[in-house]
Parts: sequence; C-alpha cells; structure tokens
Amino acid sequence: MSNTQKIRLFTLPNALTLANLVAGAIAIVATLKYQAYETAFWLIIAAAVFDFFDGMVARLLKQQSPLGVELDSLADDISFGLAPAMVMYEIYTHSTSYYSLSEQWMQPLGYVVFIIAAFSALRLAKFNIDTTQSSEFVGLPTPANALMLLSLAVLYANGDVQLYQEHILVIAVAASLLLVSPIRMFSLKFKSLRLADNKLRYGFILAAVALIIFVPTYSVLAIIVLYIVLSTLRWLFLRREEN
Repeated sequence: MSNTQKIRLFTLPNALTLANLVAGAIAIVATLKYQAYETAFWLIIAAAVFDFFDGMVARLLKQQSPLGVELDSLADDISFGLAPAMVMYEIYTHSTSYYSLSEQWMQPLGYVVFIIAAFSALRLAKFNIDTTQSSEFVGLPTPANALMLLSLAVLYANGDVQLYQEHILVIAVAASLLLVSPIRMFSLKFKSLRLADNKLRYGFILAAVALIIFVPTYSVLAIIVLYIVLSTLRWLFLRREEN
C-alpha cells in the first residue's frame, strides 16, 4: 500500500482543525460584508478553541500525523493571519488620515496591513520546524496576535478608541514584527502546580482576572499587551543572566 493510500483525511482532530479554518473564513465574511467586528472577534475565539482542542484530541486518540501538522498551519494562517489582516484593512478603509494626507497616497498604503498574514505564515512555518518551542514560544503566537487585533477592532467599532490610518499601519507592522521576533514568550502549560515553578504564570493569571473584573471593555487587549510586556522583560532578564 502506498503512503498516499495510508493518509487518513477524515479524523476527529482534522475535523476540529477544519472547524478552525471555517470559523476564520466566516469571520472574514462578517468583516467584509457586514463590518461585524464583534461577530468576527467571537468567531476567532471559536477558532482558537478549535485550535487548542485539535492537538489535545490528536494526542489522546494517538492520531498525530504530518498531515495534521500541515493542515493546522494552513488553518491557523486563515484564522489568525488572513482574518485579522482583513479586519485591519477594513478598518483602514473606513478611517481617515491623521495628517489629512491625500487618498491617492493613503489608499495603496493600506495593503501594508497584509504583512500580518505574510508574517503569520512565517511564524507558523518556523514553529513547525523549531524544536525549542515545546515549553515556550519564540515570537508572539498567532492566536494571541489575532485576538489582540480583533479586540482593537471591536473597541474601534464601539467608539472606545480612535484609530487613524497611520495608527493602523504602525500597529500592523509592529504586530507582524512581534510574530517573528526572537523574544521568548512564556507558555501557560503547567508541568506542575508548584508555586515555585509557576510564579510568573500564576501572577499573570491573577492579573488577567483582575483586568477582566475591573476593566472588562479593554480586558482582552490589556491582557495580551501585559503578556507581551512580561514576556519581553523575562527574556531580557534571562539574556542578561546568560551574559
């Protein structure tokens, strides 16, 4: 029997991965057709849940496969790369220039936001071959990046933040650079429940709960920014110790 014949397409983990992809695709439709940023946000939340469980189910059922790895990356780039890029592009087209620059100049610049999809693909491809990312991440994980950008879109749609076209371009480039940065970001995977081994994780979780309680409107954005800041400080501290 050939290798092609042995490949199992329709497994439960693959179904969950495809559900991730479909959620991301519908989020794009919700954005482009209806400017329903909040709906898109919840669809990306759903995609992240499917993304979390596909790997877990694959391990439990012992159905891990090279096909699943490739499929997962393709789905992730749709849901956590292309979808947030489309959201940022849609916001860009409905906003104005802070410096009142000509539309002739600003309109083509809007395509810069698709660097998010491109760098997400780079991030995902690197993750697949980087064996050092089993207990922590190198660069911002794509789901976290997508949720950060989608939460910003919801705040914009609700009038809680003001975004000009220049802001959107800077945010898109900064987020993309975070994806492929060398910053080692801590994972929330617990190897044990001991406080001594998980001070940063427990502290982060407590801070996240406090943000949800006291600033619910901005909580998602604030939690991810806090994660980036803490991870960066930890990385700089570890590098200093190594030197």
